[in-house]
Amino acid sequence: MSFFSKIAAIFGGGSSAGEGKGAAKEHMREIGGLRVFATPQREGAQYRLAGRIEKDQDGVTLTREFVRADLFTTEDDVVEVTFRKAEQIISQNGKSLFADGAPTGRA
Repeated sequence: MSFFSKIAAIFGGGSSAGEGKGAAKEHMREIGGLRVFATPQREGAQYRLAGRIEKDQDGVTLTREFVRADLFTTEDDVVEVTFRKAEQIISQNGKSLFADGAPTGRA
């Protein structure tokens, strides 16, 4: 990487390899009989809270995705908060989370 591209990356004018927007490693946990995936989105040196909740129904996997504005400095932190947020979404929505039967949607 050239000197100028390093300076641009430092001041937000670009990003070096692996430092731009993108997905970090995916993590899965079962919560309330549903599969919850923490799928943090890397944004520079931080991670945005993102995940999805899945349920199998009549041979079809129903998916609800969620992305929040919260940013974290470590992947471990964002993963743990993502699971807590998913638990809150599941608790607040109950059966209505998948009531429309749509294969994909937002939570």
